[in-house]
Amino acid sequence: MKTLQDYIDKLNSLNFKEMYNNDFFLTWDKTDEELEAVFTLADALRYMRENNISTKVFESGLGISLFRDNSTRTRFSFASACNLLGLEVQDLDEGKSQVAHGETVRETANMISFMADIIGIRDDMYIGKGHTYMQEVSNAVKQGHEDGILEQRPTLVNLQCDIDHPTQAMADMLHIIHEFGGVENLKGKKLAMTWAYSPSYGKPLSVPQGVIGLMTRFGMDVVLAHPEGYDVMPEVEEIAKKNAEKSGGSFTKVNSMAEAFKDADIVYPKSWAPFAAMEKRTNLYGEGDFDGINKLEKELLAQNAEHKDWACTEELMATTKNGKALYLHCLPADITGVSCEEGEVDASVFDRYRTPLYKEASFKPYIIAAMIMLEKFENPADILKKLEVRNTPRILK
Repeated sequence: MKTLQDYIDKLNSLNFKEMYNNDFFLTWDKTDEELEAVFTLADALRYMRENNISTKVFESGLGISLFRDNSTRTRFSFASACNLLGLEVQDLDEGKSQVAHGETVRETANMISFMADIIGIRDDMYIGKGHTYMQEVSNAVKQGHEDGILEQRPTLVNLQCDIDHPTQAMADMLHIIHEFGGVENLKGKKLAMTWAYSPSYGKPLSVPQGVIGLMTRFGMDVVLAHPEGYDVMPEVEEIAKKNAEKSGGSFTKVNSMAEAFKDADIVYPKSWAPFAAMEKRTNLYGEGDFDGINKLEKELLAQNAEHKDWACTEELMATTKNGKALYLHCLPADITGVSCEEGEVDASVFDRYRTPLYKEASFKPYIIAAMIMLEKFENPADILKKLEVRNTPRILK
């Protein structure tokens, strides 16, 4: 059974100094030790909350939340993470701001940041837009701090962009680490990241890209499976290949869900829109052609409907390692006979994995809180020790 000191000792053995006063954009921008620091600190914060030790490291301050796409888990995970550390969350509703009246990104970023310590952004729908927007916000507040406008530089957490979904992939990864008893047990494990049929809108690429961009760093055999034409961004595939070569694992692509599932230790069946279609959506958005976007969505749904056989069924699950592969999903899943007539996963499969799925999601607030702490504190191990010595109960008894 680990103690808080074990987590502190682990943090002290890692080099993550470049994370301080920096942002968290993409997992592949971070070193192995920086990722390990996130996992370690997330587990430490969870340990402290479970043992009724307050983790409030801020007496005041704001966490600014900007969601340009709908969200349940990530929205509440960000709010939970900020609250866990003592920050109050304020949503930036662009419809109620001056953005509609021509306020620039630079101006908005500075005006919301006078007492902000962290900014969390989800902007995932348009290729070439989300990640770029986040960088623009980051550069604006950095300049604002250097010019003496902002007393502190708010750092940024990517809550999902067009390229990566780092908080989701990191939460998925920490769940895998716990389920398999440690990182040292992951080498050689087969993970199938597969497309699955969905009757709903053309979903972003950032989840499958986040998964192949992260899981290939742990010596696993990662398989990306999708029907012809449902490719992800080629540059992310290249990152996955390089990661696999470095870690001693492998990265392969197939056009068969059955092939991907065979003897898999972990399966992640999830719908996404083709990269080419996402590029087309971005071009239509740039032209202000919203009728064209609606037409494209209908075309994508019709294209999806040609592949209804791409579903996580009991029969496919039986072909996995001992018929007991760990089933992952970022949620909400399209459940056949429950949330839709036909979808990504059989109801019986989903119900059997409901508890581990919810546990998987429960890691996200701690992952986000760890990212925030590593960005805001130069020596978080010392902070943990001070919190332990202070020993303020989270709940008075």
